[in-house]
Amino acid sequence: MKTEPRFAIDAPDGGTEAAGALARIRDHLKAKGVDVLVDMIVDLAGDDPALFRRLDVAAAAAQGDDETVEARLSQAIDIATDSEVYIGYREAPDWAAGVDAALDAVADLVPSGRAGIALRLVERVVDRIEETFETLDDSHGHRDALLHRVADIHLAAAQAARPEPVQLARDLFAREMESEFDTFADAARRYADLLGETGLGEYRRLASEAWERLPPRQGARQQESQFSGDYHRLKAIIDFFAERDGDVAARIALRAKDLSSTWAYLQLAQFCLSQDLADDALRHAEEGLWLFEDDRPDERLVSLAVDLLSKAGRKGEAEEHLWRAFRKAPSLELYARIREIGGEEARDRVLTFLDTRGASEMRTQWHSPADLLVRILIREEMFDRAWATLRRHGASTGVKEKLARASEATHPREAIEVHAERVEQLAEGGGNPAYEEAAQLVARMAALRSAAEQAAYVSALKVRFHRKRNFMKLLG
Repeated sequence: MKTEPRFAIDAPDGGTEAAGALARIRDHLKAKGVDVLVDMIVDLAGDDPALFRRLDVAAAAAQGDDETVEARLSQAIDIATDSEVYIGYREAPDWAAGVDAALDAVADLVPSGRAGIALRLVERVVDRIEETFETLDDSHGHRDALLHRVADIHLAAAQAARPEPVQLARDLFAREMESEFDTFADAARRYADLLGETGLGEYRRLASEAWERLPPRQGARQQESQFSGDYHRLKAIIDFFAERDGDVAARIALRAKDLSSTWAYLQLAQFCLSQDLADDALRHAEEGLWLFEDDRPDERLVSLAVDLLSKAGRKGEAEEHLWRAFRKAPSLELYARIREIGGEEARDRVLTFLDTRGASEMRTQWHSPADLLVRILIREEMFDRAWATLRRHGASTGVKEKLARASEATHPREAIEVHAERVEQLAEGGGNPAYEEAAQLVARMAALRSAAEQAAYVSALKVRFHRKRNFMKLLG
């Protein structure tokens, strides 16, 4: 009975008929007495656990003095958030609905003059939800959604309750630092109006003292510290205050305390650049490249240094950075920058380097040996040399197909050979998407040779793959 109105609305012919039915139901219920309606709802709740929980929590919040209400809702929260038994994928939505019902009741306390109770209860909900880290299958994302709502309710309750600023600062700071989640991240900014200068001063003191206790992290191969998570949180807090003061030097020093990776140097250099400190940005970028020269180069940091050097008219130094990175870890992106700065002379230098070094030395887990060299030759439209390299060293399927498509006008026979090989793979593999791709390649090959050659090729395909009916239909 409960789902009939919703079914009527969702049905294709629901429309006016459903609206009329609901109107009749409303008129019918209005004619009933309160006791009859109460009995009807209680009967429904007896068969609907979710409705029962929602009504129970709402009743607990509406009846009794403050102490009684808090005790009842605390119990309801504990029941709703219980996670002693593992909550699986299928059970998670019902669990989340129960917690959401408890949050409804807590949120309703704020406008009813019980914001202080709401503040304590919502913190209880936070603690209980965070305890589900290893006992809840959160594939649905329920926990994050609930914690997001919790954060909104906590702020609203604090705005209504107006807790003492210093104690609020201490509570918020502890939660921001100790939580496994980001429920109270950026709390100083979000609660600034409530904290006032007194509370913000306490927040800043706590963060600064904790930051001073953290050891600097400089240079490559730093051991992971037990304070790793604290670096991120404290840096964000102190940066808020430094930004508020307009203290650029403090913000730079803040970022310079942890320079244990190229990413940290990149962040520092980018920040300096955002403050129009190009010389400082370049100095930090080059320092990061130098300190981590034994590691795989960070192309983002290389690119930043190259941009700054180029703008300063120091293109020779920019090219040297690119070459140093390219020799250690060749890539098409680095080549593009080298080519942009050095022109054809740089292009020839790269090609000679790759040929001399030997494609076999560039083998990686993901690519065939000569892929990079062939890609560069494709980019430069040096197709004769690209096909010669491919025949000598081989290449991945993707690169061969890219070369075939790019050089159809100049090397049709080689392109046809690669396309035909791919058609065979697709037809053998089967499946309508594969057949469609194969048929498109067959049609593409028609423009690369005579009609007689194409007709003979298609006929041979039909003989060989005659059992693959969907492919035959596509061939025509």
